[in-house]
Amino acid sequence: MKLHRGGWVPLVLSSVFLIIMYVWHYGTRRKHLFDMQSKVSMKWILTLGPSLGIIRVPGIGLIYTELVTGIPATFSHFMTNLPAIHQVIIFVCVKSVLVPYVPHKERYLIGRIGPKDYRLYRCIVRYGYLDVHKDDEDFENHLVMCIAEFIKMEAEGSAAIEGSVDGWMAVVRTSEKFGTRLVTSDRITSEETRSSSTATTIPNGKSATLQKLQAMYEHESPHLIHRRRLQFNLPYTDDHMYPHVNEELCELLQAKRAGVAYIVSHSHIKARRNSSFLKQLVFNLYSFLRKNCRASAVTLTIPHISLIEVGMNYHL
Repeated sequence: MKLHRGGWVPLVLSSVFLIIMYVWHYGTRRKHLFDMQSKVSMKWILTLGPSLGIIRVPGIGLIYTELVTGIPATFSHFMTNLPAIHQVIIFVCVKSVLVPYVPHKERYLIGRIGPKDYRLYRCIVRYGYLDVHKDDEDFENHLVMCIAEFIKMEAEGSAAIEGSVDGWMAVVRTSEKFGTRLVTSDRITSEETRSSSTATTIPNGKSATLQKLQAMYEHESPHLIHRRRLQFNLPYTDDHMYPHVNEELCELLQAKRAGVAYIVSHSHIKARRNSSFLKQLVFNLYSFLRKNCRASAVTLTIPHISLIEVGMNYHL
């Protein structure tokens, strides 16, 4: 009855918002299903060997994915086009759970992918729907400490965990227990370095050229470098019965000293050529919405100097 007096305006606005929400939901769902179907098989990873068939360079590679299980296709795409990858790979998945808040001590869910020699880990970072995604300056440090704690827990666990290929995960609490696992401190002077004789130091894996480039970047953009740098040391413990544990921890800390790289997928959604006109229109609108949304690197507060974007075309 009010259409001729202007009642058609809220109907048009609601229709526009409904179309946008449906297109976003449809495109996101199809992309997630495509990622689930395109997962890399564990059998293919095992056939590559511990080196994954390429050169393993010093450092930690954080591969962001939306999958909580399996290896995303971004990893195989990255390995196919680049001849080297980091010595430690961590698949990071940020998920929102159906609780208001997740305690910080229970936020990290850590697991292993494949045998221990492969140095592949999985981390699920859980947030509640009321949690604020702040710029956590200690994210890298917390992640390394959680993985170190997971390595200790796995060594102290049962033999069933030893043979687990993928799927077993544990909630690792970031508490004061890390004081017995790792020694963290701010950057110290040379005198303090000479006086600290109770810790096993791990050499820095960065070359002189990379250190010079990073120093130049920090000097030119000091407002972008705001993360606190910690020095990780491995204290002497009673781990002589687990030599492989100390070896894995030393390699993890050495990779942390070498640097952390964030590998994020930058996908382009396209419709297939034989698709209908309506489907092509929907995917074109979805691609337009994705281009005008906030980038994942901005949402996850990833430093620009450590960001690697891997582009992939999704033909749905």
